Amino acid sequence: MKKTLLVFSALALGISSVITPATATAALPLTVKNQQLPSLAPMLEQVTPAVVSIAVEGKQVSSQRIPETFRFFFGPEFPTEQLRERPFRGLGSGVIVDATKGYIVTNHHVINGADKILVQLHDGREIAAELIGSDEMSDIALLKLEKTKNLTAIELADSDNLRVGDFAVAIGNPFGLGQTVTSGIISALGRSGLNIENFENFIQTDAAINSGNSGGALVNLNGELVGINTAILGPNGGNVGIGFAIPVNMVKNLTEQILEYGQVKRGVLGVLGGKLTPELAEAFGYETNLGAFINQVMPGSAAEKAGLKAGDIIVSVNGKQIRTFSELRAKIATLGAGKKASLGIVRDGDEKIVNVVLQEATQNKVKADTLHRGLTGAEFANTTTEDDAQGVKVTGLDEKSMAARYGLQKGDIILGLNRQPIRNLGELRKALDQQPNVLALEIKRGNNILYLIIR
Repeated sequence: MKKTLLVFSALALGISSVITPATATAALPLTVKNQQLPSLAPMLEQVTPAVVSIAVEGKQVSSQRIPETFRFFFGPEFPTEQLRERPFRGLGSGVIVDATKGYIVTNHHVINGADKILVQLHDGREIAAELIGSDEMSDIALLKLEKTKNLTAIELADSDNLRVGDFAVAIGNPFGLGQTVTSGIISALGRSGLNIENFENFIQTDAAINSGNSGGALVNLNGELVGINTAILGPNGGNVGIGFAIPVNMVKNLTEQILEYGQVKRGVLGVLGGKLTPELAEAFGYETNLGAFINQVMPGSAAEKAGLKAGDIIVSVNGKQIRTFSELRAKIATLGAGKKASLGIVRDGDEKIVNVVLQEATQNKVKADTLHRGLTGAEFANTTTEDDAQGVKVTGLDEKSMAARYGLQKGDIILGLNRQPIRNLGELRKALDQQPNVLALEIKRGNNILYLIIR
């Protein structure tokens, strides 16, 4: 505060020294009023309508251990634990990325376990949202608003072009106060090892981020989205100037996979490695310790097929520098299975380019409750190369559920819906988006083909 007062004092003294008493009254107001002051307001007026508040409701299931005394009195068949359901409510933020289709990106942890998702737009409208899909390991979720007009979407930047020192603005709903804007700079890039998520490649910023900002927007001065705010580092859950955002390029790759396949088809390179220490870098003929050191190449992996070897140092992916092994892991995983990647490597002191086609990681599973009411209680995943038919496989089933009552069984493979071929979860979701009154599922069960009718 003292520095601010001193600045104002200096300005006042400067004005007094050049303006005579006869002209001061007329000239001073004109000089101040006509001065063009720097402001983020014009940019924010375009961007803030694309950032929404999210309120969720659901039930959390917790277990309570039953004291051994009760088992002594009631016998060994008395349950050892009791399950309890407790209602919960939560608040977060989200970003509209497609105004025409009503798609909103937020964090997985914002909507995790929610039975009801309510989105409040910048103009005050409150609209129920549908969960399209989410990925816990990268903390990304995609929502959809049905039949909503006059939405504003945000433009996406290229987060690979960010530099430390770039100005950044965080927009969200901290502590449920309503939309709030804070500003700062990009403090660091490629942050990992924080144990916040499984795949970490965070943008660090000192723009104030607090509880409720999760899922909100981190934008540049052009009003373009550079990241999705996801976490803070603070002793008591408050802002201390260290906040983290998921890079928008990573978000874009993940949401495209959710839309196409109904889940994230994570890419796998097939290497084990770790931190490139200065000692390792010197031993392998590399001048810096920026990069990902490969300890082992897995047999039959994409890395082996591309010719990678133990002792190689990966320094770039698709022309973008790699700083750590964790950053490599996050980028490869979010590129997606089947994608081609150009890896810059250092081998015996020489730099070269290796092209690789990423393999697919273990399939993620999707709860069918999010697809159709009649499928409630089933769990789906895309078929794998071990299956003898391409479609959507029932990987889990509650025997008392709606889906089980309609005749669905674990191990069934859905090949078609209403005479339309179904090859993956994305195609199944698109077919169900048409909201058919009756579902005629073509099922492969063992060596037999049958139809199940679900209403």
